[in-house]
Amino acid sequence: MSKRRLTQNQQRRIQSNHHKRISKKEFEWQEDMLGEVQTGIVVTRHAKHADVEAPNGEICRCNLRRTLKNVVVGDVVSWRQGTAQLQGISGVIEAIYPRKNELTRPDYYDGIKVMASNIDQIIIVSAVLPTLSLNIIDRYLVICETAGIPALIVLNKIDLLSPEEREAVKTQLAIYEKIGYETLLLSADTGENMAALDSYLSKGTSIFVGQSGVGKSSLINQLLPEVQALTGAVSDISGLGQHTTTASRLYHLPQGGNLIDSPGIREFGLWHLEAEQITQGYREFQQVLGTCKFRDCKHGNDPGCALREAVEAGKIDPIRFENYHRLIESRNESKSQRHFRTEIA
Repeated sequence: MSKRRLTQNQQRRIQSNHHKRISKKEFEWQEDMLGEVQTGIVVTRHAKHADVEAPNGEICRCNLRRTLKNVVVGDVVSWRQGTAQLQGISGVIEAIYPRKNELTRPDYYDGIKVMASNIDQIIIVSAVLPTLSLNIIDRYLVICETAGIPALIVLNKIDLLSPEEREAVKTQLAIYEKIGYETLLLSADTGENMAALDSYLSKGTSIFVGQSGVGKSSLINQLLPEVQALTGAVSDISGLGQHTTTASRLYHLPQGGNLIDSPGIREFGLWHLEAEQITQGYREFQQVLGTCKFRDCKHGNDPGCALREAVEAGKIDPIRFENYHRLIESRNESKSQRHFRTEIA
């Protein structure tokens, strides 16, 4: 079927709107229109603006100075409030204070993107639907180890499991408990173990990460009913989650602590990391790294590989070791096809 042609009036309106967008000048604050410099925290980041929380709790939507391209949720910033609200904007962010850490991920179009900063703990949310993937959990754990941020592995939607299936899942998660990671099984729908999650979140600033459809927004609604985050079921066609969170946001929790909710990520790549960084991201490998027979050991079928010997001796779980090689292989394939750059604040 041929595509319907636009009429002359439609083409003229499209061209007119295009020229208006090009010629439209962004509003710029003048020095005499701004108040004193103050400190705030970024609680929401939009495409061209950011919402900043002032010390008194007021939320102000701010422009960014042209030199600031990489403002993210969690940033402590220096900003100035305008004498009046103009075009819906209340102030301008002028500088970012040094970050104690940042959570990054590679992006097909923008290179390496910072998702959030100044994080005390990462909550890796997985679920029995679409599927419980230990490979995905390992991807997130490598990022956590690289960033030096503690992690909690949360399995949501356990109300969908039979007693036998629940025991099988506990056996899978025991792999992570043996090497020092904390895990938690819960249900946002029934409220099971939500009190334990509340206690964990009160320790500082946490961020939810996980694929779309694992129930991050449902957990937000349990923790903060007044937020009413959008939720979406897993697609019956693709078996994948549907994106419901469109912008990263920071929420203050009533029991103490802060929570950052980030957009769902169906595919969390590690293309921006070197192979050595992925290896270092497996904490149980550290006790034997550097003891292989050959310095350039790839930890596969190489003779004298200390990692493989540790797997055979039961010191390293074979599932984690297999996932490690899958991550390395996936990283090598993607690295040869992509070129990445790091955004500079």
